[in-house]
Amino acid sequence: MTDHSTDPATDPASGQVHRSGFASFVGRPNAGKSTLTNALVGAKVVITSSKPQTTRTVVRGIVHRPHAQLVLVDTPGLHRPRTLLGERLNDLVKTTLAEVDVVAACFPANEKIGPGDRFIVNEMAKVRRTKKVAIATKTDLATPEQIGQHLLDINELGRQVGVEWAEVVPVSASAGDQVDLLADLLVQLLPEGPQLYPDGDLSDAPEEILVAELIREAALEDVRDEMPHSIAVVVEEMRLREDRPADRPLLDIHANVYVERDSQKGIMIGHKGARLRKVGTDSRRQIEALLGTPVYLDLHVKIAKDWQRDPRQLRKLGF
Repeated sequence: MTDHSTDPATDPASGQVHRSGFASFVGRPNAGKSTLTNALVGAKVVITSSKPQTTRTVVRGIVHRPHAQLVLVDTPGLHRPRTLLGERLNDLVKTTLAEVDVVAACFPANEKIGPGDRFIVNEMAKVRRTKKVAIATKTDLATPEQIGQHLLDINELGRQVGVEWAEVVPVSASAGDQVDLLADLLVQLLPEGPQLYPDGDLSDAPEEILVAELIREAALEDVRDEMPHSIAVVVEEMRLREDRPADRPLLDIHANVYVERDSQKGIMIGHKGARLRKVGTDSRRQIEALLGTPVYLDLHVKIAKDWQRDPRQLRKLGF
């Protein structure tokens, strides 16, 4: 019999094995990956938008269980790139796939399986060692008959491409249906291992990145039809204001919202600054909820000409 008394993957009190590892959600843009990540973590760690390709950074959300820790890697949507930014985002996804324990492909239940899904599952097939899960997302938007057919189509796609699904799970993140079941199934596929992050940590993304993403989400919400992919946000400075009593802290955040052209700057600022003020108000509320501190937010709109295609600008903006 094995002695687990010094094994960091075993809880000495219960003798139960501890599992820990990384799972990555992949899928076409707007397949519900970010919403699912937030639902599993139980807090907003990644931005969501009805506009495709809003995720640009690989944010890790952390799901804590008594005998497991599941670290979720939320990747950008895999797509056929049209810009240098698009190419870099795809490279990011492919690197991530090779480094995680489980890859979960998201297929929206209210849409038919298409060429984009086949492209992604083909990419998954190239990664041999990783366990693969299929998730039918957005089941609240589909009928039981549609969901049944969708699950058959997912199985068939796996068979055609040569991917064996460890699990196929229908889920609605927004309605909360089967989210806990999905977490249990993902945990069971993780290797035995010790806790990777302290209790209470929900993400390992730096606070500046999370804050910048929340500002970008608020900016996108208002102008998604006019310039969905032209907005980037950089937090220039973030620090507690000095000379404030300990029980009344105020966090000063100075951030720049970058657009690609002069005309977009006008759209972003809005009539007499109304739109930028709304972006500030909406994002400040989210930032205060995330950080638990009152915030003074100072936003400026700047132009970084054609930044999605310019390697120097991409570097400056953190890509």
